[in-house]
Amino acid sequence: MKLQDTLTRSQKKICPIDGQTYRFYCCGPTVYGAAHIGNFRTFVLQDVFRRTLETGGTRTLHVRNLTDVDDKTIRDSQAAGKTLKAFTDQWRDKFHTDCEALACLPPHIEPSAVEHIPQQIAMIETLIKKGHAYASDDGSVYFKISSFPNYGKLSHLDERELDLGKTQNTRANSDEYEKDSISDFVLWKARRNEDGENFWESPWGQGRPGWHLECSAMIAEYLGDSFDMHSGGVDLVFPHHENEIAQSECACGGHFAAHWFHITHLLVDGGKMSKSLGNMYTLTDLEAKGFTAMEVRYVLIGSHYRKPLNFTLESLSGVKEALNNLAKSAAKIASNMGNETTLPSADFGVFQPAWDSLNNDLNTPGALGGIFTGLREASKFTGKEAAAALAGLNRILKALGITLPEISKEITDIPADIQTLADTRWAARSNKDWATSDKLRDELSTKGWAMKDGKDSYELSKS
Repeated sequence: MKLQDTLTRSQKKICPIDGQTYRFYCCGPTVYGAAHIGNFRTFVLQDVFRRTLETGGTRTLHVRNLTDVDDKTIRDSQAAGKTLKAFTDQWRDKFHTDCEALACLPPHIEPSAVEHIPQQIAMIETLIKKGHAYASDDGSVYFKISSFPNYGKLSHLDERELDLGKTQNTRANSDEYEKDSISDFVLWKARRNEDGENFWESPWGQGRPGWHLECSAMIAEYLGDSFDMHSGGVDLVFPHHENEIAQSECACGGHFAAHWFHITHLLVDGGKMSKSLGNMYTLTDLEAKGFTAMEVRYVLIGSHYRKPLNFTLESLSGVKEALNNLAKSAAKIASNMGNETTLPSADFGVFQPAWDSLNNDLNTPGALGGIFTGLREASKFTGKEAAAALAGLNRILKALGITLPEISKEITDIPADIQTLADTRWAARSNKDWATSDKLRDELSTKGWAMKDGKDSYELSKS
């Protein structure tokens, strides 16, 4: 498998450093509210990455944190009149429920920031001792970025003429700040009145860790100084991941992450999500509109992770039909097996192109297109050939995390070969393969079927 690396801006082969287990860390949710579909695009694609590795025979160690103390969790727990723990536990449980509904495998280790405050304090002490951090008059502690010459290497800040000498008197005390702000960032935040009872004792007085520190401390605890991969949304490249690199390399040595995997933003109806526009959808919102979690997952993997995904309710409507079509085609193959049974196999058969797409920079839309192309061929198989094809289909669906629904009665009158032909043609059209698209449309017409294209889906009818 090859995957784009944010640091080198090139594709790199995915293989475990130790030759045995691929160890990777994902920045998890801040548990102060329900995660929205933009958050879940990242988590679902990380899940497909892990599933692809495991389907290919690579063992994994997946660590994903929970941020249960920061500016937002403290602010909103106070507003709700709840203790920080009661408030964050509530949203942690909601996150887990949504992940399960979306068929995301649970991480092997899921540490929380609050559970690892002693480790964070110890890392700060090390950074101060090595001259990379300093305490301010109010009891806060800051990382001195001028002490780390490689600061900016992940986000390529050097290309923006970074001058570390100008940053020494500039400090960022908030957990999140302007993306263009190059400042000494806070490691330990001195206790403030608005923190209420949310504080811990430290050598610098009462307070709490800054947001950027928790991941470095937990990575050191569970993955060590050097590990295979760090992943998150592209919005975390700077400053969060840049700060992690600085903290970890200065405190622990080592090379930190060998690979950086970032997922691009999700748009809704062509624009940004926002509460004011009412389009910051959660899974609960979409289920209330009649959509299933599996339909949401299908949409979230329908665009390449390095390209923005334009999420629309119309695209969800089209996915319902696509999943039904998949289920119907799978049922047709199963019926063609006769008395044969599927056996575990490492051979993808006619679905090999779909598998190859996943291993080529996690090309999920290419994999989905490869499935429909494979189904067109597999629909002709009988006996052992049909059994082998169904086994290959099941393996690729498992890698994508897709569970097929029961066949909708609404589409049972469309023959399986016609449905597969239409799906293959739609995949070709989506990939802008106009020649194949036109050829398949003509073939449908010859067989007595008309295909009407919409923005995000199509309609099939007798001509």
